[in-house]
Amino acid sequence: MNITTHIVALAATALASITTSAIAQDLAPSAPPQDHPIFLVGATAHTVSGETIHNAVVSMNEGKIWIVGEADQIMPTLSLSQDSEIIDLSGMHIYPGLIDSVTNLGLEETSAVRATLDHNEVGDMTPEVRAFVAVNPDSTVIPVARTNGVLSVGVFPTGGAIPGRASILSTDGWTTEDLALVRDAGLIISLSDNNTDDLNEIFDQAESYRHAHDKADQRLEAISTVLEGDSQNPVFMRANSFDQITNSINWAHSRNLDPIIVGGRESYLCTDLLVSTNTPVIIGGTYQFPKRTDSPYDASYTLPQTLDNAGVQWSLTMSSRFGHERNLPDAAAIAVAHGLSPQAALHGITLGAAQILGVDHLIGSIEKGKHATLIITDGDILETTTVVQAAYIQGRSIDLGNKQTELRDTYREKYRQLGLIESD
Repeated sequence: MNITTHIVALAATALASITTSAIAQDLAPSAPPQDHPIFLVGATAHTVSGETIHNAVVSMNEGKIWIVGEADQIMPTLSLSQDSEIIDLSGMHIYPGLIDSVTNLGLEETSAVRATLDHNEVGDMTPEVRAFVAVNPDSTVIPVARTNGVLSVGVFPTGGAIPGRASILSTDGWTTEDLALVRDAGLIISLSDNNTDDLNEIFDQAESYRHAHDKADQRLEAISTVLEGDSQNPVFMRANSFDQITNSINWAHSRNLDPIIVGGRESYLCTDLLVSTNTPVIIGGTYQFPKRTDSPYDASYTLPQTLDNAGVQWSLTMSSRFGHERNLPDAAAIAVAHGLSPQAALHGITLGAAQILGVDHLIGSIEKGKHATLIITDGDILETTTVVQAAYIQGRSIDLGNKQTELRDTYREKYRQLGLIESD
């Protein structure tokens, strides 16, 4: 089966579901588990962790990647089972699924409707909150993100000094439990001059609680997960200005915490500190104006290159623009246009993000044993004209339709009926 036939079959199945049961895309069934081996043959495989393989074979079985290599060398040596599916991808590209490190996906639907906003818990310090619990699996925004290849996301609550703990999710699943790759990825902290004493107090209490306590305390138990120990989680420090970044790093290290800077708009001013403390930065997007009046106009565009050249571990996110997660590869492409290498840009939205979020053993690259979470494109993912033709999450074939594509098709049909455009 070639890729065109495969995609047409997927589209026909999706259309039949919509037609017969009038289900909107956000309520479409989650993909079933992979039940047979799949061999993707003939594409260019961008492994990210290793070499780019032309005329590659990538096989998937039981939701995992089994084989990665040259098709000419490997395929003749294989003895395939009768249920094996071989998909010809000649002229196509295979990438690991893209990762948006920081989002509100599933926690926010319509910003003007309070009932659809679950990203901000009541209270200034709510470390016991875990983001995945509040995620709406039927959100109409999640399918839009995965249509352009974003198959994994970090979901972060917001608001207050400690809004809660981040979760790492896939972008397809029936329930919040299905979506969750990592339920507790680390504590989120917003440090300021006004809350430093309060933060120190609750961390002091958590230290005492960890060593001895008479009864369970959910808040202190949650904070203890980031304290120094064998299973220490990082703290995600929201910080954009030079002062915020340096203060956050210094405070975190004073408490023996492992900080990750989220935002980092002025991180180019403190690369030495970031490198010396081995502090990663999740860049809050390239679609931003410089904050300082004396900054270059392209400061946001060149930030990934500046950090990369300095040796700072970084990833890129669309966190500054909710609902625009699908534009993640375009945001990386802008950095390429301003000097970043394409390889580094791809790394920053795949394996680099996975490493910072602590899930690089599961996703982020095309390697044997990792989750078969992949996208198939008709060109370079960093080109805006490239279309994601198919996607797999843990070997499951994912429907790439969404509310926006439904509306597109509806109005195309309208104009066909009016004779204003030609039929396909």
